[in-house]
Amino acid sequence: MNDRMTMKQLPRGERPRERMLERGPKYLTDAELVALLIGTGHAGTDETALDLARRLLRNVAGSGNGSTVLRRLAEASPEEMTRSRGIGPAKAATIMAAVELGKRVRGEAAERPIIRGPGDVAEILIPQMASLDREHFRVVLLNTKNGVLDVETVAVGGLDASIAHPREVFKAPIRRSAAAIILAHNHPSGDPSPSTQDARVTRRMIRAGNVLGVEVLDHVIIGDDTHYSMRERGMEWEVANGQEAVLEGE
Repeated sequence: MNDRMTMKQLPRGERPRERMLERGPKYLTDAELVALLIGTGHAGTDETALDLARRLLRNVAGSGNGSTVLRRLAEASPEEMTRSRGIGPAKAATIMAAVELGKRVRGEAAERPIIRGPGDVAEILIPQMASLDREHFRVVLLNTKNGVLDVETVAVGGLDASIAHPREVFKAPIRRSAAAIILAHNHPSGDPSPSTQDARVTRRMIRAGNVLGVEVLDHVIIGDDTHYSMRERGMEWEVANGQEAVLEGE
């Protein structure tokens, strides 16, 4: 008689899938994460997916331990994986796909541009925006190290003005947990000099960012192979005595 519990029979708090969804993947062991990729146990036996995952890690690890185990799993060929009983080509392919996705994510993070000043913003956006025939209002999302998380188009306006509302501007930064943002839009005329409307929109976004806890670092206007930084050119952000940030001269 088999008294062994299957994964589904485990208490909810001990099931890897439920625990990951409730608390996040960092709370799972290496074997539990691999078990979620494997999905099912060994057909015809009482081995669960977690049993297979533990055995697979032991087999590919050799004498290794700790982080060495995962590195060896990432380097394992399909033939090496399928030597473990219960691991067929489908399970091996799933593990290899997950490993490759992880490598690609790390690669994208390593290539993420770092913003050190408005020139870096312009270098990214001028090729994309200088030739547009209408104003596009975009938001550059930054992490805590000023690495670019993404660039979102918030609004597309007419030839003279783009209209952007704080709820649209801050939607993506809040969803992506951005530490800060840089506002950007183009002037189809080619002259990046700011208008009164540009200053008004910037002031509104700074105030909204203060409320939401997302710092607005700058507003960069893109022209023909040139740019204008509203912060760099003297329209500075100031916060004093707990008051709202305002644009100088406004």
